[in-house]
Amino acid sequence: MTDYQQIRLDITPCDENITDLFAAFLADCGYESFVPDETGLTAYINSTLFNKEDVESIIADFPMEVDAKLTVDFIEGKDWNEEWEKNYFQPIVIADQCVIHSTFHKDVPNAKYDIVIDPKMAFGTGHHSTTSLILKTLLEIDMKGKSVIDMGTGTGILAILSAMLGAGKVTGIEIDPGAYENALEHVELNNVNVDVLLGDATRLNELEPADIFIANINRNIILADISSYRNNLKPGGIMLLSGFYESDIAMIERAANALGLEVISYKEDKDWVAVKLICKK
Repeated sequence: MTDYQQIRLDITPCDENITDLFAAFLADCGYESFVPDETGLTAYINSTLFNKEDVESIIADFPMEVDAKLTVDFIEGKDWNEEWEKNYFQPIVIADQCVIHSTFHKDVPNAKYDIVIDPKMAFGTGHHSTTSLILKTLLEIDMKGKSVIDMGTGTGILAILSAMLGAGKVTGIEIDPGAYENALEHVELNNVNVDVLLGDATRLNELEPADIFIANINRNIILADISSYRNNLKPGGIMLLSGFYESDIAMIERAANALGLEVISYKEDKDWVAVKLICKK
């Protein structure tokens, strides 16, 4: 069995956007598995690929003002699927209708919608509030025949559920190459019809406006790109935004109102929110 190096980053301040960004940088260095929590991030790499200087450089060059304390441990070879199953990624049920699990899980709860994902990355499994809030919102919408764009699709869970709910054309866009490949794997694993594009908001120029536009990213990116999102939403269409706190709603709403978008409801969990808007123009 393969030996691994475990690194632990204790991060201040810490939120999902920060741990996701650290994970993306670490993935470029060969890290395979990530376990974020409220105070930081734990990551794993094949011991033959480990280079402490790579991690120190990521910390030194990190584009946000954070304090990250690094600790390193050697982990002898284990059955990593078993470790994930026992300690990290457990099946999750959303609104008693959707279950998210991996291929190695046993005794998976029954649900109308069954999503299978590879556990290489813990974030994007549906456990974080922002993802689960969007999933719950999608389950409340009549998706049949609707066109959907999922900006920043990550593992592809939101796009996959949209397809399972009967959506017509579903497109996910992802800027990180590793996450993009992971999303493609999940689309195939779940046997759904979802197109996944690699790139940023400029890829929206290639698409027709959708009935439903999803962006579970972060406040600053949403504020920077919301006009592009609006241009890719049909009149009367629904926009679902998450990745920010309840205290950020007023800022998001001001930007949305200027574009003819109106907040009609939101869901909240642990200060995180998912906001539902309608395109009035």
